[in-house]
Amino acid sequence: MAALFPPSFETLIDHFASLPGIGRKSAQRLAFHILSLPEGEAAAFADAIRDAQQKVHACPVCQNLTDGELCPICRSPNRDQSLICVVAEPRDVASIERSREYHGVYHVLHGVLSPMNHVGPDDLRIRELLERVSSHPVAEIIMATNPDTEGDATAIYLSRMLKPFGVRVTRLAYGIPVGSNLEFADDATMLRALEGRREML
Repeated sequence: MAALFPPSFETLIDHFASLPGIGRKSAQRLAFHILSLPEGEAAAFADAIRDAQQKVHACPVCQNLTDGELCPICRSPNRDQSLICVVAEPRDVASIERSREYHGVYHVLHGVLSPMNHVGPDDLRIRELLERVSSHPVAEIIMATNPDTEGDATAIYLSRMLKPFGVRVTRLAYGIPVGSNLEFADDATMLRALEGRREML
């Protein structure tokens, strides 16, 4: 069967379809939209992708995304450096920040333990967390991975790894429904989860 669209357009659709959560029909709509843009806007879109890929990197302290030497949260003198909230992905930082009630800092793992997907401890930013705790005074670490099987397994593993440091390790309360993602939690739910966190044994 002959291709419906020119090869270059099919390639554009394929690239959109490779993005998480984008099906073939959505990819086609996005590709048609890009094609309809004025040349300047299409070029700016392409430049923004290249610019972000070249400039954005992991903060050397918390592993969150930044285009500077340190991320704004790690740079801020108003954040409590002795309180670290551990999250799976950079987008989870934004979810917790929306509550406006958390004033500590973060550590981003860039994933969770997932044997089914061949993701082990060495694939996450666990070593960097342990180095942080060993070299700076930390009063509490909040495990804010998603309340699902992989998130719980990651939190338990980290709790055991942190035990020798004598630091208090807590887990977000289950105001967040089991099996859901932090990014979909509303501000009030996130606030309740932070306030009701419990110590991990």
